[in-house]
Amino acid sequence: MTISRRTLLAVPALALPFLATSRAHAADSILGVRSLGDDKAPVTVTEWYSLTCPHCAAFDRESMPQIRKELIDAGKVRIVYGDFPLDQVALTAAVVARSLPPQRYVPFIEALFASQDRWAFARGVNTTEELAKMAALAGLSGEAFTAAINDQALRTAILQGQDEADKIYHVDSTPSFIFNGPGAKDRKESGGRPFDEFAKLVAAAAG
Repeated sequence: MTISRRTLLAVPALALPFLATSRAHAADSILGVRSLGDDKAPVTVTEWYSLTCPHCAAFDRESMPQIRKELIDAGKVRIVYGDFPLDQVALTAAVVARSLPPQRYVPFIEALFASQDRWAFARGVNTTEELAKMAALAGLSGEAFTAAINDQALRTAILQGQDEADKIYHVDSTPSFIFNGPGAKDRKESGGRPFDEFAKLVAAAAG
């Protein structure tokens, strides 16, 4: 899915680096790295994704289970999640996901991908209400949910990270992957990949 910046808020260039905590969040880890796998894995892959991207959902559904079993759990790769919301609905979902405790982040986005057609695209659906229901199941209270979706500093920080991904890695579609390891430095691959192709890219990055 190609990014359309016209659907996003206009965000001024900010001096803070991606994932650095904003003044409003300096005391917590709401903008900390969200990842799967051993920090010492030889290869790190950053996946830039949007929660309203059907291709991202397909990758999570079709490729990630085997990637987790054969690559992540085996200590061969670490996956880092990078927010790249393609529209306001995806941005709101990303804000809610970031507002959960770090250990609930990945299960929550997996649940959103698994039910994407229901909460994001169903005719007549109120996406905010659907997100609130799913967030409640993940342990986020109604009050905390309201605070999260109204957190303008967090929204700005997420969009800043997206802007830097575009400028630094030339990410312009989702999903996009940045491979880093002994055999690769900031190698970008775009589009969801079947497991076999993804495994070959990880092996090449391992050197």
